Amino acid sequence: MVDVRRLVQMALDLWERSEPAATAAPVPPPPPAAAAIADSRPVSLPDSAPAAPPLRLPVPPPAPVARPAAPAAPASLQAHPAANRSILLQGQRVAYLLQRAKRRSIGFVVSEDGLVVRAPRWVTQPGIDEALQDKAGWIVRKIAEMQHRRASSLSASIHWEDGASLPFLGQPLQLVVDSEQRVARSGAVWRVEEDVPGSPSRLYLALPPSAGRTQIRDLVQAWFIQSARQHFLARLAHFAPLLGVHYTSLRLSSAETRWGSAKSDGSIRLNWRLMHYAPAVIDYVVAHELAHLRVMDHSPRFWDTVAEVVPDHRALRQQLKDMPAPPWDRAA
Repeated sequence: MVDVRRLVQMALDLWERSEPAATAAPVPPPPPAAAAIADSRPVSLPDSAPAAPPLRLPVPPPAPVARPAAPAAPASLQAHPAANRSILLQGQRVAYLLQRAKRRSIGFVVSEDGLVVRAPRWVTQPGIDEALQDKAGWIVRKIAEMQHRRASSLSASIHWEDGASLPFLGQPLQLVVDSEQRVARSGAVWRVEEDVPGSPSRLYLALPPSAGRTQIRDLVQAWFIQSARQHFLARLAHFAPLLGVHYTSLRLSSAETRWGSAKSDGSIRLNWRLMHYAPAVIDYVVAHELAHLRVMDHSPRFWDTVAEVVPDHRALRQQLKDMPAPPWDRAA
């Protein structure tokens, strides 16, 4: 019987001898072989078939190494107008006012002007820097919040002129210069136009047509303060018995960032600008200060006391933070 393997090998040897010495370009595999590679099922080859050469995949060139981009210049938060120091906190430049004082620890205060750091005289600058880094998250957040409040407040500046509008008890109040004194014989008269649903209430001002912005603002402010005293007294009389406390006096404040305070002697101080807010927000502040006559700190027991009369005090407190009152110190 003819040995098939020997005949195949002899044919291959004759074919190799007939090829030229030059290296030929690689011949693409025939279609059946390509189909066999694409088919995931195993293919059985006869014993007489030569072994297939290993499949070599092209090696991609190495990817270029990405170089780190240059760090962006740090953003700057609001600088204190009297700043004498600066530091980089969480990638942001903070210029602050450093004050040396007789105290035991380092204190931080963030106001509309910016950051104030009060430190004992014996604390070194590296020690102050370390304390600032420890409080970096709180400082950056508070300054950003204050900047946002200031921007919102400036955008809500009041235009002191006939037809202007400002919030009163959470609703728009329209100013009307009543030069002919049809409604206001003197001072200012508040009137709710009940015959037109949805229309803003109006404050009629007994002023001449030539009244300037300062005159309008001063008259409106006097009316706001008078209205605030009446409203606050009524709410104090409502909440004091509910909390079982007795307040001794009420004083009005015009502070920029503090809405109220209470002393152990029973005196209460409330900001008349609270009249811009809804009655529920005012109730929260009134109850907050009266609760201090029972608990003079902000411990959990204090907040439990507030919750006795204002259960949703957290949401109302947030409203007070999110909606700054319009500024009065500029005649827009």
